[in-house]
Amino acid sequence: MSSTIESDNKPVEISIVGGGIIGLVLTLGLIKRNITVKVYEQAKSLREIGAGVAFTANAIRCMGMINPGIVEALRAVATANGDADDPNDWLQWVDGYNQHTENPYDEKLLFKLYAGYRGFEGCHRAHFLDQLAKIVPKGVVEFNKRLDSISQTGSEDKMVLKFTDGTSAEADAVIGCDGIKSRVRQVILGNDNPASHPHYTHKFAYRGLIPMNKAVEVMGEYKARNQHMHVGPKAHVLHFPVAGQTLMNFVAFVTDPNDWAFEKTMVAPATRVEVQRDFANFGPTVRDITSLLPDTIDKWAIFDSFDYPAPYYNKGRVCLAGDAAHASSPHHGAGAGIGVEDALCLSTVMELVVEACQGNKTSKSQALSLAFEAFNAVRRERSQWLVNSSRSICEVYEWADPVTGNDSEKCFKEIEWRSHKIWNFDIEGMLKDTTADYEKRLDASYSKN
Repeated sequence: MSSTIESDNKPVEISIVGGGIIGLVLTLGLIKRNITVKVYEQAKSLREIGAGVAFTANAIRCMGMINPGIVEALRAVATANGDADDPNDWLQWVDGYNQHTENPYDEKLLFKLYAGYRGFEGCHRAHFLDQLAKIVPKGVVEFNKRLDSISQTGSEDKMVLKFTDGTSAEADAVIGCDGIKSRVRQVILGNDNPASHPHYTHKFAYRGLIPMNKAVEVMGEYKARNQHMHVGPKAHVLHFPVAGQTLMNFVAFVTDPNDWAFEKTMVAPATRVEVQRDFANFGPTVRDITSLLPDTIDKWAIFDSFDYPAPYYNKGRVCLAGDAAHASSPHHGAGAGIGVEDALCLSTVMELVVEACQGNKTSKSQALSLAFEAFNAVRRERSQWLVNSSRSICEVYEWADPVTGNDSEKCFKEIEWRSHKIWNFDIEGMLKDTTADYEKRLDASYSKN
């Protein structure tokens, strides 16, 4: 060691691009650790696309470790599976296609999987985002800020964010939580890199919210108020309760051999008639559910990062998290949960950055770069596994996997181990690995000075 570096007691300033669920979860984690945060959102207000989202017990535990207020926000709008006072913690798969008894509405239960206590809590995305926004301090989020570029040209070695409206901002580091169409990912990897853009999975989903009273009339109390997945060839239907059991979130996935026809948007208008056509050969329960949809609904193209995964999530003092780093298809229902894990990892390592800056081991810019390197090293393998596994598990649901076919026992074994890998994640192990990796990099940097 040839010299020491003066202590930097100025606050660490972080810019987060994107004000969705993961952006605000990370914001609340950093604020709790006394880190100055500014969020830049391109929309006119905070909004979430899509309808229902669900979190496992492990993801909710991560939220509590990030900031207990996040769990309170979720619980304010979350709906437990089944009876709120005695939640049903089993996820269930039924044969939505074949008739097994004289009663055509008697769908065969293929298997069920225990998700742990309160292991499946669903909510409307927009409702959760609204609750998160209530606990983010005023002035932290700035709207109508569409990112154009990021450069290291600011005063005091700051990163400069330039927006399409001609304005700019400075920060010590930038974290992109700007979703599947991430501009920050394009900045890191290059506009012409195919890994900078999501690609069509040749699946799309019809999405809708059905009044629970109507669902109960058609399906009965138990099936309507509890999560079920109705599987079948080349398509499947998922539903679960949201909004305090007043609505049933409905998602119907369909295999599409064609390219997505709507180049500039992932959402296209559709009709109930289209859904009924695509599920005309399924059993009467599924057909009756589709009859409850409104005349016009949305059809969502499923894009992901499977074909061209990001080779790294960081470059200098710019980093990606959530869908911006590893957009996944939704078939595991774990994309948001994995993003929450990202937020916990980043919150933890940023706290170590503050400690390093208050000591004399390295400069603030170097401390931040090393933190993002540690994040990339710890998080990339698991998050990319989810992208890959989500593709694979959809093939199992739709009897297209060459190994499992429509053999329910083989399908169950495949679903079981993949689900447990997500649900039983070693959170403390991740934090231990993050700390060890960061400190190792910090020590190596310190030795060079």
